[in-house]
Amino acid sequence: MTSSQHQTPQQAWDSLREGNQRFMRGDSDHPRQDLSRRISLQEGQKPQAVVLACSDSRAPVEILFDQGLGDVFVIRTAGEITDLSVLASLEFAVDSLEVPLVVVLGHEKCGAVAAASQALNGGDMPAGFQRVLVEKVTPSLLSAKKRGMESSDAFERNHVAEIADHIVDRSPEIQARLADNRCAVVGLRYRLSDGLAEPLVSYGLDIEGAQRVH
Repeated sequence: MTSSQHQTPQQAWDSLREGNQRFMRGDSDHPRQDLSRRISLQEGQKPQAVVLACSDSRAPVEILFDQGLGDVFVIRTAGEITDLSVLASLEFAVDSLEVPLVVVLGHEKCGAVAAASQALNGGDMPAGFQRVLVEKVTPSLLSAKKRGMESSDAFERNHVAEIADHIVDRSPEIQARLADNRCAVVGLRYRLSDGLAEPLVSYGLDIEGAQRVH
């Protein structure tokens, strides 16, 4: 099942989870990447998930979830940082494309989180517009430190959770769809070490390993 028109949030999550498990085992199916699939998509798209992911080249969304053409609507920014254009893109996916699942995907050894941590510890701010990355990531690190977290892994996990919370808090469209179970939001962290997209937080779904919010 590949069209969000016929999928529930749970079914969309199951598809991503199963694809990630195949990727971890090294037996990816590489589904829906043939000529007929490409031609069929000329009529439009019905992705099953919208994924806000880090721009890091080591975390390609379609590959690590073993998805095909037209399966996922992907937004990528360094450190998964959000602005109005990102929020607008997320709302377009859930409103116009009726996507049933919103995913925030961070990853192990995130450079944006590391840069923000270095700036907090030593005042070493990057030059130019890269400063924005530090400014956007720093609040999640401050909240992590306030809760006693000190490791880079903990910083990365907390950052994903706070981005997911920020999206839900800022988007009335997503809130409305969460309220009537048309959409769910999950936060994941991709581990470079073993390939797992580990669940961290979930809005609207009960996911093993994730903290259920609301």
